[in-house]
Amino acid sequence: MTNAIKTVCVVGAGPSGLVAAKTLLHDAPDGVKYNVTIFDSQPRIGGLWPVEKTDEAGLVHPAMIANQSRHTMRFSDFAWSDDAPQIPRAFQVGGYLELYRQRYCQEATLRLSCRVEKADLVSNSSNESGHSWHIRIQSEENGAEEHTFDYLVIASGYFGEPAFPASLKNTKHDIPVVHSSKYRDLEQLLGDPKGKSGKILVVGGQFSGVEIAGTIATHVSDAVNAPGPRRNDFIDQKTQRSKFSVHHLVQRPTWILPLVTASTPADPAPCFLPMDLNHQNLSNRPPGPLVNTQGHISVETARVVNSYFHNLLKTDQSEFSPRLTVQESDYDNQPFLGISDTYMDHVRSGAIGITKGKLESVSGNIANLAPSGEQIDGIAAVVLATGFKASASLSFLSEEIQQKLSIAPNDLNNTVALAFHSTHHPEVPNLGFVGFYRSPYWGAIEMQARFVTALFGYGGPLSPSLPAKLAESLKNDTSVERVLSLRTDPRASQFPMGDYAWLSQEFGIALDIERVPSLGKMPILPPKNKEMNILTAASYPGRNLDEARKKENEKNLSRTEEVVTAGITQGRFVARAVFRSLLGEWKLDRELVSKRLEQPSSRFIGTATFFLRNGTSHGREEEFAKIEQEGGDHGFEYLYVENGEFVDEAKGVRFNSTRRYIWRYNERKDKLSVWFVKTDDDRTADYLFHEIDFIPPGEGGKGEDGWKATGSHLCIEDIYNVQYKFSFNSVNLREWKLGYSVNGPKKDYSIDGVYSR
Repeated sequence: MTNAIKTVCVVGAGPSGLVAAKTLLHDAPDGVKYNVTIFDSQPRIGGLWPVEKTDEAGLVHPAMIANQSRHTMRFSDFAWSDDAPQIPRAFQVGGYLELYRQRYCQEATLRLSCRVEKADLVSNSSNESGHSWHIRIQSEENGAEEHTFDYLVIASGYFGEPAFPASLKNTKHDIPVVHSSKYRDLEQLLGDPKGKSGKILVVGGQFSGVEIAGTIATHVSDAVNAPGPRRNDFIDQKTQRSKFSVHHLVQRPTWILPLVTASTPADPAPCFLPMDLNHQNLSNRPPGPLVNTQGHISVETARVVNSYFHNLLKTDQSEFSPRLTVQESDYDNQPFLGISDTYMDHVRSGAIGITKGKLESVSGNIANLAPSGEQIDGIAAVVLATGFKASASLSFLSEEIQQKLSIAPNDLNNTVALAFHSTHHPEVPNLGFVGFYRSPYWGAIEMQARFVTALFGYGGPLSPSLPAKLAESLKNDTSVERVLSLRTDPRASQFPMGDYAWLSQEFGIALDIERVPSLGKMPILPPKNKEMNILTAASYPGRNLDEARKKENEKNLSRTEEVVTAGITQGRFVARAVFRSLLGEWKLDRELVSKRLEQPSSRFIGTATFFLRNGTSHGREEEFAKIEQEGGDHGFEYLYVENGEFVDEAKGVRFNSTRRYIWRYNERKDKLSVWFVKTDDDRTADYLFHEIDFIPPGEGGKGEDGWKATGSHLCIEDIYNVQYKFSFNSVNLREWKLGYSVNGPKKDYSIDGVYSR
């Protein structure tokens, strides 16, 4: 190692570029100093993640809900604010990154609106690697510039440019055809909807396809059910239903998970946690050193994992649609996942239709499928959730370097063949990679940044100065061969690079960083009755932390442990799980039993439908304004519509009856509430009916057949005492009961209703 200050060019100012810069500046080996310059083509930091609510120019809509919790989307030594949502929106993720930059990257030179156009490796005998990087950039402010650096870190990631099917690329169409990364709302997609109707075809069945199909279906629902003036251009005047629907084109069976999953799925009153925290409970893994579960998936492994997801969800998904069924005959094939809170119940309600096949072409308003030759007609627009090409993020490298890296532009999963878990290539020792990793676990890219920083600091992958553990890890590494073999492997997994827990272990061994134990005692989870052991980035703190960074790391650990403990022992996230699972139509059977002759007993049989829409301010204007001021989001709410027949057998009376409410979920309070609607506008909330308070498990709230909750409402002199019971089948409500006891000077009756799918 040398004491000279080395210059490093970092390409990209997203999560990967920022953590790379921070690690070079703060975690270099003793005696090593780096001068870091970050270039990004965008006018802001954040990469995919917008830092403002109004920033809609990037690849991710600011309001998009992340598919992982804040415990996964964070770095080991920087905590989210205490009032941040457990599962943030995209603009909130960008806000976290901006605060991270302010805390750790002030010493770096940040050049925004600067596109790296060429990076050439040139000889330099004064550099220990024998080479330097000649970088040519195009700056919006200064035009063409040229710079020289000792090292280059590419942190521009897998999302280089949207991938389009060859048959649709650079082709004019009669209807809108856009990539999912450019979708923002119905108006932007459809233009003027007047005179238009039909199916919005979503192409692609993996993460982005499931997410965008659920998002568009929610936007369609909101267009029909929002309060205020009717959006008549979106509504069929005869049926009062939307003129547009979502049709999803998929190629294979996929397990769809919500953002919050059951920690005890066999329990009718399960405990809930964010999906990633349940998934990264290391107590569920076999004892001993972790074994990689990704890459090539054998038939035996596929059967085990598919069975695991069936047991987790307690369904083969056929109850939502026969076309969502994952049959036992599919268990031999590698499993695929999608994540969405709304997709499954939108499918069940008919808001999303499904066809299996591959899009071959679009002719007029008809989609032609292969290999069946089937057609889908009445298409109003096409949204392509067909992934991204990472090769665009590497286009500035010379052809010689690209050949050394074995770049395969058309392989979206294994684009570049790099050593030691996508961090470098032995033939280009002063080139590093951070963030070429297709998964949302930021702990993995932080480990990559640490590895690259150490590799540069000790003189490269062939240096005799490498610490013994690092040298041994490099000696045994087979990452390049593994990537090349996966390119032609028909049994490659959805995320072939490697599973997060195993990667963390392997990086920890190489860097001599030990995983730290929990700060306190964690809950014991049945049926294995093992203490939970949740892996996050904070589980592998950096070495030689100062006191401030140590406190941030401990705060991260303690916040995760508090959330896990609250979920398992106090019923946190149950209200969220109930709210998510209400979407769609329910059978309703309600009986009124009166103790007063002047109000006879009766029965109501019908349906109750929960229509999802964006959260509104009516009745809670002050709270809404505060959320707006603090940069939060307003979430979603339901328009509850009840229709059926009221039967009074004593009087022989039958008549149709309808009733409406607004149901809301407050994420900060983790609480549900029910609101009356206005008499002159049956889609607008008026005032609060009651809040739903879940009874803590220690006070009898966790029954053998479901979660219990209560509420109350005083209507002049009449008191409504409300009792709920919510019975789950893993993540999905299978039945819930709502009972009222009403007492007042002239009232004494009870109402018991049963809601079932």
